[in-house]
Amino acid sequence: MIAELGHFALILAFVVAIVQMVVPFVGAQKGWRSWMAVAEPAASAQFFLTLASFAALTYAFVVSDFSVRLVWSNSHTDKPMLYKVTGVWGNHEGSMLLWILILTLFGACAAWFGQNLPATLRARVLAVQSAIAVAFFAFLIFTSNPFLRLPFPPMNGQDLNPLLQDPGLAFHPPFLYLGYVGLSMSFSFAVAALIEGRVDAAWGRWVRPWTLAAWLFLTVGIALGSWWAYYELGWGGFWFWDPVENASFMPWLIAAALLHSAIVVEKREALKAWTILLAILAFGFSLIGAFIVRSGVLTSVHAFANDPERGAYLLAITGIFMGGALTLYAARAGAMESKGVFSMVSRESALVLNNILLAVACFVVFVGTVWPLVAELLWDRKLSVGPPFFDAAFTPFFVALAVVLPVGALLPWKRAKIGRVAAQLGPVLALAMAAGGLVWSLQTGRTILAPLGMVLVVWLIGGAVAELYQRAGKGDLSRKLARLRGLPRADWGKAVAHSGFGITIFGVAALLAWQTEDIRVAQVGDSYEVAGYPVALNDVTEGQGPNYAYIRAEIEMGGKLLYPEKRVYPVAQMPTTEAAIDNGVTRDLYVVIGDPQQGGGWAVRVYVKPFANWIWAGCIIMALGGALSLSDRRFRVAAGARKAPQQGVPAQ
Repeated sequence: MIAELGHFALILAFVVAIVQMVVPFVGAQKGWRSWMAVAEPAASAQFFLTLASFAALTYAFVVSDFSVRLVWSNSHTDKPMLYKVTGVWGNHEGSMLLWILILTLFGACAAWFGQNLPATLRARVLAVQSAIAVAFFAFLIFTSNPFLRLPFPPMNGQDLNPLLQDPGLAFHPPFLYLGYVGLSMSFSFAVAALIEGRVDAAWGRWVRPWTLAAWLFLTVGIALGSWWAYYELGWGGFWFWDPVENASFMPWLIAAALLHSAIVVEKREALKAWTILLAILAFGFSLIGAFIVRSGVLTSVHAFANDPERGAYLLAITGIFMGGALTLYAARAGAMESKGVFSMVSRESALVLNNILLAVACFVVFVGTVWPLVAELLWDRKLSVGPPFFDAAFTPFFVALAVVLPVGALLPWKRAKIGRVAAQLGPVLALAMAAGGLVWSLQTGRTILAPLGMVLVVWLIGGAVAELYQRAGKGDLSRKLARLRGLPRADWGKAVAHSGFGITIFGVAALLAWQTEDIRVAQVGDSYEVAGYPVALNDVTEGQGPNYAYIRAEIEMGGKLLYPEKRVYPVAQMPTTEAAIDNGVTRDLYVVIGDPQQGGGWAVRVYVKPFANWIWAGCIIMALGGALSLSDRRFRVAAGARKAPQQGVPAQ
């Protein structure tokens, strides 16, 4: 009965979404306020109905209702309760319902917190947002119904994929979807602005908080996914350039470009057409990511489904929304004249360069991701594009981006003198080069990676400090501190985010340059040394977990006892590797137990990973910088909209 109620709520939400798509839009076109007013209660109703449907599916998983086919195929009575709950979105249908729940949540938030938006713009934004929801409701109901019943319910289920039976499933997908789907709001604002013919400083101020929130969630989601892969898969890597990893990274790059481009629209009313295009593309890459994950066209360990029919439907959704938005853009963008003019040396120019680097980096990732598919379709050749291509083609753009950020942050708007900025950043550059030289002289291996990472982290953090010092102005220390305390939170957030970016770059560079790997067959009682750390295989035991059997090793490394496991899930008939990690500020000790060998002994892999945690610490610091900026009242929709709206440039 609960499942049927959930299905009914889903259908009812679909109907409400259709009403919200049509009625407010017509009202905005005709100027009928009563019709426009339908958008807000409809958005709330749509969200709460979807929430009820999601709660019904969660209940079915918690009570192990194996008459629901989705529960039978993704759960088991012996599975721990945490994984029964997270199993709700550990599959195609449930994850799609979570996607729609978040989509309707953002629409409801726009209705709840967008009261000071112009009535016609708010109605159009909510109508476009609901049009996206209509497409995904139809996809879920007609091709991926999560509430289908089995005619003869079995006694037990088939269990969840063992790789997903990890606490990471509780956090990684929700944060990632909050980022993916959050970009739909930027898309809705862009399409609504094109329809209305209004793109001005106020529009830039309205769209920024939604983009910033989506970018923040994507940052956290990608970092959690990288960390999950690092400790769960047992291969010791943090990023493999897998197609699904790339599918989340591409919208992150475009969202970062959109954030910086929207600043120019808000401050100088320039780059309007480019900013609108980025808002469309950011959500477009999110749709492409959904297609990659759920169509099976590209092989990935992260893929949810391998169903060409579903893939065709998602491709159709992508084509309709991207094709429609880009057609509207082509018709309107030429009329969006930029008011602001600026010289080649200015903050605007630096932000343009920032956008070019991010956009080209995204294009590189996109080409590397889809090229195997193109090669197979056109030339019937099986190709694999792996880390060597991405490392060589992508890295230069991110290094250039890191170099540009401190310079652009210090340049004044409209017109600047590069000599003044050079004088301000001269000490920072000297300190960065000295730090890089020190690392070069101390390291044993002559690789440029680690020194370059040190130069960039000092350059970015020092640049952020230099900008804050400039903003503090002249005067004694107490006066400078007072000015710093009075700075908008967005300025502090920018400094924190740029510093986090530098920390992540250094973590990646140091790990790739200095990590040590040792793979050998060891007998119980053997001891040896890896990178100066004594290692001893003390014991290997067998045991039984809640729904798996395990082989557990006791390995002593650097005075620490570590317990890596090899697990076998009998229901799914699938083994997994559980690494044991001793986390540290400057290094991780990472050990993995492998299979027993024919001649006796066990395969043992040991890694020493310098500064590994700096990668994720930097990501979290970036996200904190985004959260700090988001808390600035100027960048909240209601606060920004209190100003008298300026006249937009007509696009007709």
